[in-house]
Amino acid sequence: MASIFTKIINGDLPGRIVWSDDRVAAFLTIAPLTAGHTLVVPREEIDDWTQLPADLLGHVMAVSHTIGAALKRAYGSPRVGLVVAGFEVPHAHVHVFPAYEMADFDFARVDNDVPAARLDDDLKRIQAAL
Repeated sequence: MASIFTKIINGDLPGRIVWSDDRVAAFLTIAPLTAGHTLVVPREEIDDWTQLPADLLGHVMAVSHTIGAALKRAYGSPRVGLVVAGFEVPHAHVHVFPAYEMADFDFARVDNDVPAARLDDDLKRIQAAL
């Protein structure tokens, strides 16, 4: 069965896609650490990032780098966080988010109640920065 990420990438579930190419998609998470929190996900369903072929991992990281630079421009954050956790969904993904302090890396602090209008605004902001 397809992962929730594959369903978002394929358009079977709604998602705010900020990047899409033949190997990777990036979209806003609905449970962000900070505004602009984006997930970079390979289209191929591989559970653990350490199992990604080196060329695909390199592409995931290159897209994460591009998204990170755009987030920094869009939000003016002093840093951009990058985390590979892998416990939430069994489909490798990278969390990329504006970071203002170390507490922004605490996944216990995600916002599970973000208004759709704010996510729409975040999408436009990131797309403009790309």
